[in-house]
Amino acid sequence: MANKSKVPTFLAARVLAVVLGLGAAASGGIYVASGDAPKVPAVELQRAQADPYVQAVMADASTSNAVKLAMVMGSFYESSGRHIGTPYVDKLGRGQPLTVCNGITGAGVVAGKWYSPAECYQLEKGRYLAAEREAKRLVRDWDGLGVMAQAVVLDFIHNKGSGALATSTLLRKLNVGDVPGACAENPRWSKGTVDGVLQVLPGLQLRGDANGEICTWRVESAA
Repeated sequence: MANKSKVPTFLAARVLAVVLGLGAAASGGIYVASGDAPKVPAVELQRAQADPYVQAVMADASTSNAVKLAMVMGSFYESSGRHIGTPYVDKLGRGQPLTVCNGITGAGVVAGKWYSPAECYQLEKGRYLAAEREAKRLVRDWDGLGVMAQAVVLDFIHNKGSGALATSTLLRKLNVGDVPGACAENPRWSKGTVDGVLQVLPGLQLRGDANGEICTWRVESAA
């Protein structure tokens, strides 16, 4: 019996929606290899394809496929796929910053303004482009890495920082060509400090488990 997927259906549907969108734009099409991704009900896939954030990501021809995938993944991990268009004070964040969209803070966040999914995408894109630059600097054979593994690395940097990647066993394994071993490192990044105590956090555990699986999915040409 196959192991139960650790990728939530909501997330899997949006990742597959991006892959299908990329395939529609590519000569011959592309797809996730059979047996890699979990089965997603047709209605969930249709909802994912109609998701305004997914549509905003796919409409930007200037970003790489890995950035597109990582941004859709991040929108689930940061806000469970909910659109947060009204800025709020994050009372758990350092300095209790004004926050909007998928965890965006800083000068671009204006109190009282409502941000559409497309505006959230524009606010968030710069962070992923910066993560991609760092990934290309750190990963020796970045271009030889599969797009799903690339997306997972970008999400890792976005969530934990390039410094964490630079000193990680995950990066060491990537740089010796052990991609499966590197993917298997993701579930280990499940701990955070709460009241001075290092402990497993459900959100990080979900992210690590799902990314460990997504990292191994193969995207292939239909040609």
